[in-house]
Amino acid sequence: MVNKKKLAEINPDLGPLFDSNLNLNKENVIQIKVEQIRPNPYQPRQTFKDDELNDLAASISRAGVFQPIIVRQKAATEDTYELLTGERRLRASKLANKTTIPAIVRTASEEQMMEIAILENLQREALTPLEEAKAYNMMMTKLDLTQAQVAQRLGKSRPYVANYLRILGLPPVVKQMLQDEQLSMGQARTILSVKNTKDLIKLARDTVKKSLTVRQLEKRVAELNRQTPVTKKVVEKSPFVKATEDQLQEHFGSPVAITPNDRKNGTGKIEIEFGSTDDLNRILELLDVTLN
Repeated sequence: MVNKKKLAEINPDLGPLFDSNLNLNKENVIQIKVEQIRPNPYQPRQTFKDDELNDLAASISRAGVFQPIIVRQKAATEDTYELLTGERRLRASKLANKTTIPAIVRTASEEQMMEIAILENLQREALTPLEEAKAYNMMMTKLDLTQAQVAQRLGKSRPYVANYLRILGLPPVVKQMLQDEQLSMGQARTILSVKNTKDLIKLARDTVKKSLTVRQLEKRVAELNRQTPVTKKVVEKSPFVKATEDQLQEHFGSPVAITPNDRKNGTGKIEIEFGSTDDLNRILELLDVTLN
């Protein structure tokens, strides 16, 4: 969780853009028509629970919106706004049939909009593990950042971000289990170690069906991987090759293997693993490759 007190330390420029830092006595709060407000295009949260929205809508019907949302206006000549923070309040206001909502207008760049959307949700622990992983990947691809830079901007450790990015390599059916909260982050990370994709999917389904613990999964994963035939000969790699592999893995958020063919002339190959079509597209974006 992102501590509210540390938001200014993480990125001082974002402090005034969070509603948790507002002093309403000093703000210019205006009423904006809900139909004039567009969602934040970088909103990583995909699911909003109906019961929670209905409860908030009922509260807004009775007492109104106490905390203004924060929006930005691209140009003074436009009559539309983009949401920075407060999507639940906006959605609930629409459910309550409110035509306007109290808002504060701020100036923000595209980059700031993205960081705000992610930090606000991390602060409220509102994202599923898959949504959080996609948010980190979005920052890497859209802002051309490394894992370490994303971690620094969001107040996380690099291994923490790397672990979340790894789950993007899960097969789609398993990612859906994670999104639906049938699997925990710990279970998904453990299952990801299974080498054979069919075995991985089967183990994920068994985990949901039998409520397997992480410790039980670790034993099952070890058994499955022992059964996978190993045909490749292990080759000792130079410190330079190992360091290069580590840097590439950090950049792509996926396992990378460098295999030298001939040490004398320096030839060889680089292999980047991907777990699904979505994961492949993510890697292609990082490589700036567009398929016609």
